[in-house]
Amino acid sequence: MNKKFFWRITLIASATILSVLFYLPSTSLRSTLPEWLQEYGIVLGLDLQGGVHLVYEVDGDKAVDVTTERIASSITNIFNEKELEASAEKKGPDIIVAPGKGEMERAVTEEFPNLKLFDRSDERLVYRLEETEVRRIKEFAVDQALETIRNRVDQFGVAEPTIHRQAEKELVIQLPGVKDTKRAIDLVGKTAILEFKLLDDESPVAAQLPGSIAPADEKGLLEEFKDKIPEEDELLFGRQLDKETGIETKLVYLMKKQSLMTGEFLTEARVNIDQRYNEPYVSISFNSTGARLFEQITANNVKKRLAIILDENVYSAPMIRERIAGGNAQITGSFSMQEAKDLAIVLRSGSLPAPLIMLQNLTVGPSLGTDSINAGVNAGILGALIVIIFMVVYYKQAGLIANFALVLNIIFLIGVLSAFNATLTLPGIAGIILAIGMAVDSNVLMFERIREELRLGKTPRAAIDSGYDKAFWTIFDSHVTTLITAVVLFQFGTGPIKGFAVTLGWGVFINLFTALIGTKTVFDLITTKREVKELSI
Repeated sequence: MNKKFFWRITLIASATILSVLFYLPSTSLRSTLPEWLQEYGIVLGLDLQGGVHLVYEVDGDKAVDVTTERIASSITNIFNEKELEASAEKKGPDIIVAPGKGEMERAVTEEFPNLKLFDRSDERLVYRLEETEVRRIKEFAVDQALETIRNRVDQFGVAEPTIHRQAEKELVIQLPGVKDTKRAIDLVGKTAILEFKLLDDESPVAAQLPGSIAPADEKGLLEEFKDKIPEEDELLFGRQLDKETGIETKLVYLMKKQSLMTGEFLTEARVNIDQRYNEPYVSISFNSTGARLFEQITANNVKKRLAIILDENVYSAPMIRERIAGGNAQITGSFSMQEAKDLAIVLRSGSLPAPLIMLQNLTVGPSLGTDSINAGVNAGILGALIVIIFMVVYYKQAGLIANFALVLNIIFLIGVLSAFNATLTLPGIAGIILAIGMAVDSNVLMFERIREELRLGKTPRAAIDSGYDKAFWTIFDSHVTTLITAVVLFQFGTGPIKGFAVTLGWGVFINLFTALIGTKTVFDLITTKREVKELSI
């Protein structure tokens, strides 16, 4: 055998075997395959295997409010460190510094150059964030929310999730294969703002509050005490579950509004078991800055109760009996093991910079996914059969060669998608069908060129060589322009569009190989082994 033929046949055979091997993990044989091979295979997208489709809007205004409140608290701390008798308070979009002396203004300007002074008097200074800083905070809130959600979903264990930004402040999350919709929504959408605040047990209002209430009475209690609660305090609630009766009640807390510490200093959150009660709890650790701050807070507030609050829900409010060093704390509550694990996930992945407003929540059932798969596969098979029959009827033996290349095209494309663990979606199936059409189109161009050469009186061998040479650049140009389209779709498209672009792009590369090398190899084998006087085309 000619050495050139040998290498081409070896290349085609090797590619076929590898494609089949990479596809096998997508079948029922997965568990019987070697462990290294099980990592490959095609992953079905949301529209094929079912799952959850969520669209959220990031509340950028709330992110600005949180930042403004944090700056006001930081300014007060700076005044305390410099022993200046002044304080800062957030009111609406403004930060009010009182009194309005020159040393207060210099201290604020040095530490916070992004604050703009709107009003000045001896009694107070009024600051507001500059517009450029407001826009930056909102933009950063969306980017940070996207990254935080991505971290949470990765720890949640969803295969091939789709998470991307849409419009100015919307996020799209697709979780294929997720069955527990409520848990997924809770995990993704939990703001996870961890705060440490002191209880105001010394206020006369605290003695008037009930220790616990039914969950349905929460709004009524807030309405009853809204005019009695001091301006610097707020009412928060904690959950208590009676494990014997299963009855849930709400514990009532009168809390200082000022947050002494937040979860920004958190480095670790893990689930442990309380050996005394055999209940799970979440153990948290702080970085060096957080450890020092936590030690200072506990040292200054011995004999007071310090509440651990997540998203305005009080998880525990233990008494500080002594200074706590080392930077460790515990979040206890009536947790199930799953709830404790999910809480640890959201704490590890970080808090969202702003609340998320749900705009859309769609659950795709597995039955719809099965119907979609069947419809897509049936469409692909029907299209391929029609093309195969047409090629045989119209081009006779040459049509059989084209059909051989078509089968190779499908095998190679599925093999490549499996090797890269690509996510197959309905648009992806459409891309495969389009690739099949392009494969046939390439063969039609070459066969028509060969026919023209035969009409000019050339021998079959010379007509084949000349036909391939003349059709090469036409085929190459059309495939390059299609490839450019696929690249643009992948770069700027969303999830389903990306799936279409991936299958279309790989289809272009594979089609060039099968059309220019696969079919040419078969023609060369036919015309080399024996003298062919007439070509069946």
